[in-house]
Amino acid sequence: MNDMRSPVNDMWERLHRLWAAGTPCGLATVVSAYGSAPRQPGALMICASDGTVTGSVSGGCVEGAVYDLAQQAIRDGVPVLERYAVSDNDAGAIGLTCGGTIEVLVERVDRQSFPELGLVMERLRAGDAVAVATVVEPHGSVPAGTHLVYCSNGTTGSTGDAILDAEVAETARHLLTQRRSHTLRAGTAPRVFVNCLAPPPRMMVYGATEFASALTRQGALLGYRVTVCDARPVFITPERFPDADEVVVDWPHRHLAAEAAAGRPGPGTVVVSLTHDPKFDVPLLQAALQMDLAYVGALGSRRTAGQRKASLRAAGVRDDQLARLCSPAGLDLGGAEPAETALSIAAEILLHLHVSTGARLSETEGAIHRLAPAPVVSQVAAG
Repeated sequence: MNDMRSPVNDMWERLHRLWAAGTPCGLATVVSAYGSAPRQPGALMICASDGTVTGSVSGGCVEGAVYDLAQQAIRDGVPVLERYAVSDNDAGAIGLTCGGTIEVLVERVDRQSFPELGLVMERLRAGDAVAVATVVEPHGSVPAGTHLVYCSNGTTGSTGDAILDAEVAETARHLLTQRRSHTLRAGTAPRVFVNCLAPPPRMMVYGATEFASALTRQGALLGYRVTVCDARPVFITPERFPDADEVVVDWPHRHLAAEAAAGRPGPGTVVVSLTHDPKFDVPLLQAALQMDLAYVGALGSRRTAGQRKASLRAAGVRDDQLARLCSPAGLDLGGAEPAETALSIAAEILLHLHVSTGARLSETEGAIHRLAPAPVVSQVAAG
């Protein structure tokens, strides 16, 4: 999986292009977020020395102030950790109008300050997950902006403390399995932000229909690497699916089996059957429901869904496996057109991903954004 189509990886590609060209830039990273913060840890804003800005750390609230800090970091090379909270009634105050609090680390990035960046991009382009750990505050002889990179090949760089390096690497391994980033504390050691960069999750859409075209577009918007597969060559063409990363002519169950044999579908993979044909979707779903996948869905009427489940039971699929099948796929949003149906399915996928309720926010209370607790490894605790 070598494709780099994801908002996260696009930002690192941009950063690497400047780095490779020998052009210093300012990198602003959200390292912690509390409450209804507009961006979560790992959000980036890149400020080139020519004034060009890419990305965002707050959706517009504090970008001007962060831009000034980035230009300062480019000039003097000194990293800065800045905290932004809810703004008050002072028109000149800088803060988050939407609520919440974020901490932003602003650092200069060039070949000298971040020599490990080349390895980061090499591993990302190879489809590997990478964690970039950065010291966010100076601590003794360890300056802010010191980096350690963790990937399957081991670690490169250092936080300045060998024991802390080992503990941060182990924590990074756990965070990568959860596809999220977090700032860590380790007793009297410096605070370290672990930014987890995982390859785009996969969305595998079976059935070359107009609904598949719309769902492919939704998947691309959500950052998935999307594959569309159908056994009919006349319908499965790149021209019909311009938003797909790949189109495959094959029987759905045979394609999924080949992908599984190659070890490509992972816990974050989404499989959706849109074939409307039992000879395609029953063997496909029979295979998919035996895999560790994030979501398995199938489009169809309630009558079709009932017949499909009966066929799957007859094929030996257990009731606990059938309980994982979302069929008919999607949430009840009231739409029926391909784009509306695709949005309905995408919404259900997000519901599963975030283990949420699907309730209207205007009818609920409490925090809008809920973060899962960070893993605690050895003596490293979430900060």
